[in-house]
Amino acid sequence: MKFKGKRAWVTGASSGIGQAVARALAGEGAEIVLSARREDRLQSLAEELKNQGAQVHIEAADVSDRAAMETVAERLAALGGIDILINNAGTMPISPIINGRVDEWDQMIDVNIKGVLYAINAVYSGMAERKAGHIVNVSSIAARTTYPSAGVYAGTKHAVRAISETLRKEAIRFGVRVTDIQPGSVDTELPDSIGHEKIRGIVKSNMYGEDAAMLKADDIANAVIYALEQPEHVDVGELLIWPTRQES
Repeated sequence: MKFKGKRAWVTGASSGIGQAVARALAGEGAEIVLSARREDRLQSLAEELKNQGAQVHIEAADVSDRAAMETVAERLAALGGIDILINNAGTMPISPIINGRVDEWDQMIDVNIKGVLYAINAVYSGMAERKAGHIVNVSSIAARTTYPSAGVYAGTKHAVRAISETLRKEAIRFGVRVTDIQPGSVDTELPDSIGHEKIRGIVKSNMYGEDAAMLKADDIANAVIYALEQPEHVDVGELLIWPTRQES
């Protein structure tokens, strides 16, 4: 029970990586706060975890809604604060820039950048006051590179990497650790957020084709646990995780 007595907040917990991380943390004794927009899925996961003996809370919210996140922050403070933040919520409606899908650009910026910052803001001051805490931002290999049609998405993930590294340096004096997890292709619902039909087809073909060997959400959950379980004097700043057969 590595995290017994710790309270962990997982955003984007309704599916994929967030769901897997919540299960892994609960299995190691953490008290869990689940957040996502799809409250029905959170309820189902909460019941599953409670049946396994975990203490679970639900805070259904859109991470890109500043007012909603400020309300969540107040409720988390009332619980006694957060020891571990898993900043996982994200979206990927990629398309060629020439198509000018500005609403989708705004959505990625709002969720992937602002949402990350709003969640950090909700817990960081409390961690700093207690001189302890760990913030894990789930980013992407797109934080290091980019591809045709992925310019805005990669831009948001480059931003998360920069935010994470800056926060790590600033948080040292407070005893707060920061980790940026950068997965390659993971078998999740993320490609379903691509509204551009042709690009969605290409991405799914590449990810799910005969030669594909994607990561599983549990693989990323294992990496998160690895970073969290290190002794207090060790901060795993970045973890870049590729499927063995993914070239780029």
